[in-house]
Amino acid sequence: MDPRGGHYLNRAAVLSLLGAARMTQLLLGCTIIALVAHSAGYNHAYGIFCMFVWCFCFAMTLVVFTMDVTRLPCCMLVSWDNLTVAYSMLATLMYVTASVVYPVYFLRSRCPEESCEVGGYRIAVTVCSSFGCFAYAVEVFLTRAKPGRVVGYMATLSGMLKVVQAFVACIIFGALANGSEYARHIPAQYCVVVYSLCFSVTVVVMAVTVSGKTSALRFPFDRFVIVYTFLATLLYLSAALVWPIFSFDKKYGTPARPDNCPSENCPWDSKLVVAVFTHVNLVLYFSDLIYSQRIRFITNSTV
Repeated sequence: MDPRGGHYLNRAAVLSLLGAARMTQLLLGCTIIALVAHSAGYNHAYGIFCMFVWCFCFAMTLVVFTMDVTRLPCCMLVSWDNLTVAYSMLATLMYVTASVVYPVYFLRSRCPEESCEVGGYRIAVTVCSSFGCFAYAVEVFLTRAKPGRVVGYMATLSGMLKVVQAFVACIIFGALANGSEYARHIPAQYCVVVYSLCFSVTVVVMAVTVSGKTSALRFPFDRFVIVYTFLATLLYLSAALVWPIFSFDKKYGTPARPDNCPSENCPWDSKLVVAVFTHVNLVLYFSDLIYSQRIRFITNSTV
């Protein structure tokens, strides 16, 4: 017992739906890492990426779970609720990506060159990773903002969309670095500036929110976020128009995929990925803007 009469350990962190979800995440993460390290394998860049995702999420979930059980978040100088919600959303996205990438590159045939036993391990890894997506999604569902409940900004739909926007931007950066040939045209370079600027500001917004210092700022943070979201929507709209023109128009690029383009590291494929996820982020920023206006309207109407 501590001097204030409470328990040192937080039993609710274990005996709750949230605690059960986190323990399931740890169990699945440990199983995946053991299977991959034992026989499933993670060679090549895509396998290393998937292994990084599983190890990172396992380590972070272990830290979050331990901190909650030992009541240590009360000693931290950050907004713990905002931090855990943002992390659970990020972990869900990372697990979804790994659950798609790993079977695509490691389950191309029923029996790989090594043996059918290795194929069985890889199937088990894919299944466990898919269940891991569900476990993290459950945590997001449990910690999301609900009517009548006071929560941090990252628990709202707008806060969660910020995490998705940053994650999608990382996918765009990966495609840009994979031979997208964006340096050939100045308008394409402008699109890269748009992606970089919006990503940087989004990360800053999340960092300030997680730090819990929004009230100490000398300007209304909520108004800044709404104005930034509006500008980011306009910037992504321009990039969604410019990038396809200078990538797939006959005058500047190639409308169809070249026949002699290699199956891996094809510039046309990278350009297509950038174009698709540019439109995805445009929809995300627009949805964020609409939701932010809805929150503002409700707040004003209740005052």
